Amino acid sequence: MSPDEHRVTRSPRPAGHGVMQRTLAIINQKGGVGKTTVTLGLASAAAESGARVLVVDLDPQGSSTWVLGIDPATVGRGSADALRGEPADRAIVASAWSAGVDLMPATPALQRFERGKAKRLRKALASVVDRYAAVLVDCPPSNADLTVNALTAARHALVVVEPSTLGLRGLGALADTVDRVWDDHNPALELSGVVVNRVPAISAEADRRIEELALIVGASAIWTPFVAQRVVLNQAVGDRLPIHAYGSRAADSIETFDALWARVAETVAA
Repeated sequence: MSPDEHRVTRSPRPAGHGVMQRTLAIINQKGGVGKTTVTLGLASAAAESGARVLVVDLDPQGSSTWVLGIDPATVGRGSADALRGEPADRAIVASAWSAGVDLMPATPALQRFERGKAKRLRKALASVVDRYAAVLVDCPPSNADLTVNALTAARHALVVVEPSTLGLRGLGALADTVDRVWDDHNPALELSGVVVNRVPAISAEADRRIEELALIVGASAIWTPFVAQRVVLNQAVGDRLPIHAYGSRAADSIETFDALWARVAETVAA
């Protein structure tokens, strides 16, 4: 076992924060790996299964917020307000997708997030998490304070990576962040899995990088199926629609996210 594998797969210590069990932070310090695509694919699959989920958008870019039908520039309250200590009820809105997907939207105020408030999101979610099968926190491409807040609020961390050289860079720093939050704020935190996104149909390079990833995190930490590279996933983002709205045109992507949602549902229920 490599040093990195040891760090990212160690078992969480017991902690008396049962409300955190259903909260999952979707992370990677590298931008462009598809955290939002995976977050929204899981939300789409959850709603299709009849489950109710909350998407918390902690990325100041507000991509999840926009795709879920809300313009971040017009939001009255959102995740930044919850981080300032306002009741979560005031920061949650219905998405444009379905009654099964609620949203705590990003707002421009996230860019001015006050440092040193690592437990604010956890406190805010405690009053609402029981309404949902899962809370999916879409994190910014950073290991800084917003991601620390998400990891402090979560029982589970889910890393999204691309099978490329650049896609795997920074996993050591990400593991350090998880370790730091584990030690300082959240002893119940667990890196519960890694989702491999944008996998080409045939690529020796991608195969090598997935093998490298297995050496870093351990093969058992890598969730399957992988998310294949598909134009329809980009179209769904552009159209601001759930992937399940595309029916047979997106059959393999739908099957993938249904399977990954089933894994999330099993994980948060354990």
